[in-house]
Amino acid sequence: MSKAVVFGTGSWGTTFAMILAEAGTDTTLWGRRAEVVDAINDRHENPEYLPGVKLPEALTATTDPVAAMVGADFVVLAVPAQTLRGNLAEWKDAIPPGAVLVSLMKGVELGTGKRMSEVICEVAEVPESRVAVVSGPNLVPELARRQPAAAVVACTDDEVASRLQDACHLPWFRTYTNADVVGVELGGAVKNVIALAVGVAAGMGLGDNIRATLITRGLAEIARLGAALGADQHTFAGLAGMGDLIATCTSPLSRNRTFGENLGRGMTLAEVVAATKQTAEGVKSCESVLELARKHDVEMPITEVVVGVVHDGLSPSEAALLLMNRTPKPERYGL
Repeated sequence: MSKAVVFGTGSWGTTFAMILAEAGTDTTLWGRRAEVVDAINDRHENPEYLPGVKLPEALTATTDPVAAMVGADFVVLAVPAQTLRGNLAEWKDAIPPGAVLVSLMKGVELGTGKRMSEVICEVAEVPESRVAVVSGPNLVPELARRQPAAAVVACTDDEVASRLQDACHLPWFRTYTNADVVGVELGGAVKNVIALAVGVAAGMGLGDNIRATLITRGLAEIARLGAALGADQHTFAGLAGMGDLIATCTSPLSRNRTFGENLGRGMTLAEVVAATKQTAEGVKSCESVLELARKHDVEMPITEVVVGVVHDGLSPSEAALLLMNRTPKPERYGL
């Protein structure tokens, strides 16, 4: 039996820990808050993030990161993207030799423009072959109800990807392996930015035509950035690309779409942040994605207006005008 520790008792971290435990992996959750850890151990529930969801009795939790990692084959990281570097610096000395570090995070680091796997390699001082990424259309409320879903496990080492695939395989949760870590991570991070734009449009009362436009042109932005960074373009046609983009842009369960929808209805950024219980990664990552695009001379107009609306005081109506009045260009597949 393999052993895993999941760092982060938020909704996605708890749900993935549930998946691992139900798949037969010896799994421990780490959390900072003793009351959440106690509820998981005593009541087999995370009332803060997954109220009413029964967790496997075999799933345990602790506030001790060192004890949690003893003997772990997989160290799964499910903390907010912008906190990864600081948290991992605290934990890295306790990571077991040979353990695979798994990223559930969908973001790009502010200031450095690094993907989460790059931050992990740098801070934990491990090779790419020991870092895996899990991504795809995984809306947590559906997974928590054990509804069928699929995801992508990406790693440059096929054997590592296969081991992680086995560790989380369930009749209702299917995973596919992919060696394109760059493409899988970019798809997961940038789709949050596009979902913010779709949410803003929905909040303004705009219809399905503009939603379809933003989704397809958003996919073109993801593909352009991916091409500049060496990703496999086929990745963006799969679960970690179009699949995740569709789910995040169209579902009312999506944090980023909901965040954008509230902005489109006229709420201020501070009001939306106050009303949002969980992290909408696109809110911060949109800035780092745009910085990355500019660094590589990649045109990403939707991302630009999202940054304008979220951080620079641009109104949703002004953002719509900017997008619709751009200089027309030929429409090419993938561009």
